[in-house]
Amino acid sequence: MSTTTAGIGALTLRPLDPTKDAELLHGWVTHPKAAFWMMQDAKLVDVERAYMEIAADEHHHAYLGLHDDVPAFLMEKYDPARRELVGLYEPEPGDVGMHFLVAPTDRPVHGFTRAVITAVMSELFADPATRRVVVEPDVGNKAVHALNAAVGFVPDREIQKPEKKALLSFCTREQFKKAVSA
Repeated sequence: MSTTTAGIGALTLRPLDPTKDAELLHGWVTHPKAAFWMMQDAKLVDVERAYMEIAADEHHHAYLGLHDDVPAFLMEKYDPARRELVGLYEPEPGDVGMHFLVAPTDRPVHGFTRAVITAVMSELFADPATRRVVVEPDVGNKAVHALNAAVGFVPDREIQKPEKKALLSFCTREQFKKAVSA
């Protein structure tokens, strides 16, 4: 994936290398800004282990996002019929689960996070098999709810996951296209 957004720059994705990228990710997921990532107390070895497990899982994939070739965000995609949401909703063919995290920064760029989620969604819908993207952010994460709504997600209901109360939300290809073209 490679997209260029006016005023933002180029956003690209590459597969995450758990060994090479663990130290970078550790700084991101343990930062106070990433509290909803639920890894605040993780040690470097915990982060490396978590992403090694994802790398070995055929139903869960992690990607490092680059902003003008500099690491700037993380994207995970997963099969919600086999990971994360098993037994919590009735999956449909073409459902793809997604998580994303923007790296903490001392110099925020206006519109950057929205550009990231738009690029992530474009990447997911670039696969013709993807019919709907599914997310399950913490119910208290109001900032991500607003971002999700901006790219077309519609909340369905609150669900109780083992680690959190989550807002199950869906976005079809059509909802995404309508939201980003508005």
